[in-house]
Amino acid sequence: MPVITNIEDLKRIYRRRTPKMFYDYAESGSWTEQTFRENVSDFSKIRLRQRVAVDMTDRSTATRMVGQDVSMPVALAPVGMTGMQCADGEIKAARAAEKFGVPFTLSTLSICSIEDVAEHTSKPFWFQVYTLTDDDYMKRLINRARDAGCSALVITLDLQMLGQRHKDIKNGLSAPPKPTLANMVNLATKWRWGLGMLGTKRRSFGNVIGHVDGITDPASLTAWTAEKFDHALDWDRVKQLMDMWGGKVILKGILDPEDAVKAADLGADAIIVSNHGGRQIDGALSSIRMLQPILDAVGDRVEVHLDGGIRSGQDVLKAIAMGAKGTYIGRSFVYGLGAMGEEGVTRALEVIHKELDTNMALCGERLLTDLGRQNILVPKDFSGDWQ
Repeated sequence: MPVITNIEDLKRIYRRRTPKMFYDYAESGSWTEQTFRENVSDFSKIRLRQRVAVDMTDRSTATRMVGQDVSMPVALAPVGMTGMQCADGEIKAARAAEKFGVPFTLSTLSICSIEDVAEHTSKPFWFQVYTLTDDDYMKRLINRARDAGCSALVITLDLQMLGQRHKDIKNGLSAPPKPTLANMVNLATKWRWGLGMLGTKRRSFGNVIGHVDGITDPASLTAWTAEKFDHALDWDRVKQLMDMWGGKVILKGILDPEDAVKAADLGADAIIVSNHGGRQIDGALSSIRMLQPILDAVGDRVEVHLDGGIRSGQDVLKAIAMGAKGTYIGRSFVYGLGAMGEEGVTRALEVIHKELDTNMALCGERLLTDLGRQNILVPKDFSGDWQ
């Protein structure tokens, strides 16, 4: 068993064990991938303030996200096709998150269905929806999430149409993979992945296929989603979906202070500062750069979370010290899942927690809730000024 000390260790194993198209699906962005890269690199521009001769005993990283007690302010982000990274991937990731005491968010475009995940977990998880024009399907999907006991609905606002993702197009991304020569050659080297897939019945989109008339295979699903993504989405439609759910709502994909204010005006419980991991618009500022101006715009009217670029506990610390109330990891947990299944997700969470706890202590704080701007140095150009 290799020694895992950081997220990059998991990423190296993940790359060896996972089919190329699914590795590329996770580890890529749209167009030139500038925003994808800067989501990560911009964290390194924020520096930590070391403090010494401070009592480090009795530390705690515990806090709350959307009224839920969490062992650290980290949730597993909704990631489509997680069950293609590893057999039954959503179930394994959800179980790891539950045991660790952090939220898990299931994507609409998951391989394991809402019911699958609910059957294999004992605590409520969060469910993510896209904004689709098919009202009948949306109502049934939301009702299924309610029946499964989901405790919050995450509405993704930044995917009314797909960004240009060159690698996915060139790889012919699909679930399951198409039996092309290139795919077969690559899959022949991924025997662990293949054995896992042979041992499960879950190989396509469990929340869609069988729940929409005429959707029987990946080709018909692709055509349906391209047609049903809501290009006419506006804030009235967002409010309609919030009312349809009737419970706690998190709005994901906020990258502008004006949009953050509108989300707060609608009564969202939380917003996620996010650019979809750099997979939608390219050339936008990173999530961490836009965090401060959004915090300045909404104050304490809505809980502000951050998604994008988090690869360490230091990144979590920096986001919380800036004022975020929670953070999300997508790629970081996917690396662990593809590398080692449920154990790998647990290891990713352990790595991030250890880094968060250790660096919090070295910054002179015992409680995560005491972190603030006194613990970091932020570049002046992290103002969100577009001029």
